[in-house]
Amino acid sequence: MAKDHEPNEDFSDLELIARWRAGDERAATSLVARHAPALARFAMSLGQRSDVEEVVQDTFVRAFGSIESFRADSSLRTWLFTIERRLILDRRRGDRRRRDDAAIDDGDAATQFDALDGLVAEEAEARVRMAVDRLSRLQREVFLLRVNEGLSYKEIAEVVGSTEGAARVHYHNAMRAVKESLYV
Repeated sequence: MAKDHEPNEDFSDLELIARWRAGDERAATSLVARHAPALARFAMSLGQRSDVEEVVQDTFVRAFGSIESFRADSSLRTWLFTIERRLILDRRRGDRRRRDDAAIDDGDAATQFDALDGLVAEEAEARVRMAVDRLSRLQREVFLLRVNEGLSYKEIAEVVGSTEGAARVHYHNAMRAVKESLYV
């Protein structure tokens, strides 16, 4: 990494936000570098197969445009996930007329398994993916935020707009459904 970015690596998100507000453009770059990979994974886990980089970029544009509304009640990453989730849901509403053919999405999902080395790993991954795809939208989001991103139930509740208790229930129901699918 370039030397002009190294000093910002040691700062917390809140410190970087304060530095960016004070005019340090490197702080914004550091925030993007820190959170963009997780946002891309989350977008893909929500079924965003194309334009992932654009969704991530739009998330940061919206976040930086409304940074004054960030209260720090939750982590910056949780806030970014919430913004991104809303953007993706808005895109889906807008694209609904063009997405009548669900078979296209199923074909795209299969390409994710091309890079796996062994047949056994490929089969296991496919079975898990199918089990996760059968979950309700909310269960899938909660499950993926917990498993892929390691968010707490409180953070998940903030992202999906529910209570912490509801997030726990959705996660445990999703886990049970995935396990049952794998052992059938």
